[in-house]
Amino acid sequence: MSRHTMYVGATLLALVAVLVRMAFGRPDLLPWYLVAWGLYVVALWLARSMPARQRAVLVVAGGVIVTATGLVAPPSTSTDSYRYAWDGRVQAAGISPYDHPPADPALSPLRDGWLFPDDCDAPDRARVSQGVCTRINRPLVHTIYPPLAEGYFLLVHWLTPEGSRHKGLQAGGALMAIAVLLALWRWAGAGRAACWAWCPAVPAEAVNNAHIDMLGVLLVVLAFCVVRGRGALLGAAIAAKLIPATALPGALSGVLKGGVAWRRIAAVVVPAVLVIVLTYLPYVLISRGSVAGYLFGYVQEEGYEAPSARGRYAVLRLVMPDSWAPFAAILLLALVVLYVLRYGDPERPWGGALLVSGSVLLLFTPEYSWYALLVVALVAMDGRWEWLGVALAGAVGYLFGPATLAYTLAALTVLAGWAVRRARRSRTVVERGAAQEVGAAR
Repeated sequence: MSRHTMYVGATLLALVAVLVRMAFGRPDLLPWYLVAWGLYVVALWLARSMPARQRAVLVVAGGVIVTATGLVAPPSTSTDSYRYAWDGRVQAAGISPYDHPPADPALSPLRDGWLFPDDCDAPDRARVSQGVCTRINRPLVHTIYPPLAEGYFLLVHWLTPEGSRHKGLQAGGALMAIAVLLALWRWAGAGRAACWAWCPAVPAEAVNNAHIDMLGVLLVVLAFCVVRGRGALLGAAIAAKLIPATALPGALSGVLKGGVAWRRIAAVVVPAVLVIVLTYLPYVLISRGSVAGYLFGYVQEEGYEAPSARGRYAVLRLVMPDSWAPFAAILLLALVVLYVLRYGDPERPWGGALLVSGSVLLLFTPEYSWYALLVVALVAMDGRWEWLGVALAGAVGYLFGPATLAYTLAALTVLAGWAVRRARRSRTVVERGAAQEVGAAR
């Protein structure tokens, strides 16, 4: 065993210890999260010098162990999975999840002591009515999740033994995270796969908090690992969580180069739209209410209409009035999408997807670390490590508060990475030109 392998192994053991402590959710969670990310970066750096075979083994085995740390405790920093469990239970009773909020008395026969405990004083409780509280967040509003996510919640409910509580959702998140690891390992190699395998966001958000974003990430990764079926898989990803829509322009990279490649556009967009429509159709037919659920209310609640309310558009607001920020964000995002459609490399669609997905987070600055799981997976595919700072910035915002500084540093890191890569490409072009001149002179 090489010296670098031992160093990486020791670093991963320290990372596992920190992740286990994080899973039990202490008040001082942010410092430990930063330590975990520091160990993660050190492990990635040291792994560059490892022998290929030892690195492959350590990436897969270490990735499985790191992922499994999310299973050691109940959800520590998010209550979203309680809504998932409730939506699955409601559907198993033959009721559309879009028709009733959890607080509706019509669903009271489905309540139990886990999701509706007697103690209303705990920090993860929301009051439903006099003497009734729940672990489900926003119990007074309808569900927000798209249809494929709802189908997943129902499947987990069916497959999970009664009384398992959160464990089925966490196990599902772990299996999907490992599936992404294996897909990346086979498709991009162990060096790239390590970016996903050891990332602290994976056990924390995909497994411990069991966020449904993991299903969307898995489908996007599979979409970019194939050519046929890419549009359908991206449509399924969007039907699981809307954020994967940011990967769609990547699949259309370069379609505006030298004209409009209508066939390529149709080959991606038509199957994607068809899958989205087909997944929504059963719920449209059985639901009395809107299948959009609380989506539009959520956008307003999160402050995207009033930037200063929740720290949105934090980077843009450093250089312009608050009232300009939403319009500037939309304009800049449109320009990024247009750049990908015009100049993106169709042979590397994940590169365009990373540019759009990462730009969305930098421009709108949401304070949810699980939104960046897609960015982490796309970094593993593309290799532009500077975008990992975007994932860390969301976690800082979620655990600590306004993330203006974190997102600003992440944006500067991305710009620095772009400048370095551009300088390297220019130097390479100059060196090749000089070599050709020397060859011609001879």
